[in-house]
Amino acid sequence: MTEPDGERAGGTAVDEGTTVPSGVTRSPEDFVANGIPGVWMRGGTSKGGYFLARDLPADPAARDDLLLRIMGTPDPRQIDGLGGATSLTSKVAVVSRSARAGVDVDYLFLQLGVDAPTVSDRQNCGNILAGVGQFAVESGLVGAEENSESCSVRIYMVNSGAIATATFPMRDGRPVYDGNTRVDGVPGTAAPVVLTFEDTAGSATAGLYPTGHVRDTVDGIEVTCVDNGMPVVVAEASSLGLSGYESHADLASDAGLLERVDHLRRKAAQLMGMGDVAESSVPKTVLLAPARDGGGVCTRSFIPVQPHTAIGVFAAISAVTAMMTPGAVGSDLAADWPEGAQRVDVEHPGGHLLVDIDIDAATTPLPRVRSAGVVRTARKLFAGTVFPRA
Repeated sequence: MTEPDGERAGGTAVDEGTTVPSGVTRSPEDFVANGIPGVWMRGGTSKGGYFLARDLPADPAARDDLLLRIMGTPDPRQIDGLGGATSLTSKVAVVSRSARAGVDVDYLFLQLGVDAPTVSDRQNCGNILAGVGQFAVESGLVGAEENSESCSVRIYMVNSGAIATATFPMRDGRPVYDGNTRVDGVPGTAAPVVLTFEDTAGSATAGLYPTGHVRDTVDGIEVTCVDNGMPVVVAEASSLGLSGYESHADLASDAGLLERVDHLRRKAAQLMGMGDVAESSVPKTVLLAPARDGGGVCTRSFIPVQPHTAIGVFAAISAVTAMMTPGAVGSDLAADWPEGAQRVDVEHPGGHLLVDIDIDAATTPLPRVRSAGVVRTARKLFAGTVFPRA
């Protein structure tokens, strides 16, 4: 059965009791009593719930309410739900078979709050994306040849309108999760998932550089506002009085710094045409410093105000895109990179992340992204029936 195009969160709600093809009509009491099928997966350095769109309420408001109750939000510990008490473990993928030509599945990413009852669809998540292809195969949305050693799934990212291709190993017609690929921030090794992206520029804004400039000044701080898969405010750590090598704990305990980061991103968002982002998880902020562990750059990122224990895939891609652009913040740090370098080792508090970016910096008036990619891993943690709180 082919699922229709997914509806974005915050779209037009349907009347209660109306059945629409993109979802199911069930009462809240029925969900509480009988649960909902779902899979919990780690994708990259995040983890969350993966659900078929047809199993969720068609009304976005009812869907979001159900997911908040599944996750245990609002509660700092999410003790009465599946959430892991951090934004990295309070995520959801909603997946359906795509009606778009040349695309296998549609993927809607939802970022759920932890201590606040918020659900945002204003950004992609490249980490959760790493498990979408395998989930699609295991759920029967995508067929796989019994003897095939790999599978490539083309994924329409509903949040941004971009397309990604996930390629991962197969064995006996099923995804393989064990392997020798290591992702910093994740214990052990797993099978590689190669993600390549198309049309990522301007994922949630007017373009790659939504302010129309490669460099702006906000609160006296030089920033680059870039959107190559995710809106990001890029600044040098030194401009905020930091070395850029602070630990996660040191950053998290600096209330003054977090307030400045929030103020910076809010004002930058206005320049990016995003309006009031006080309750939004984007734009993110990435601070840059010279590499000190053999990489191309050292980063500290905020999601959107609390410091990240690592760095998000699209945050890293956007930040490195800025560094590859002449005149943008961080371009001086990239001066020592090999000429024409496309693969960049991004240092973060949890280790390293390799990103592949090919941009045409010669186009005018602003650069053009040819392609972007990254290697992640994913693992299925459990599959079964999830019971939301009443």
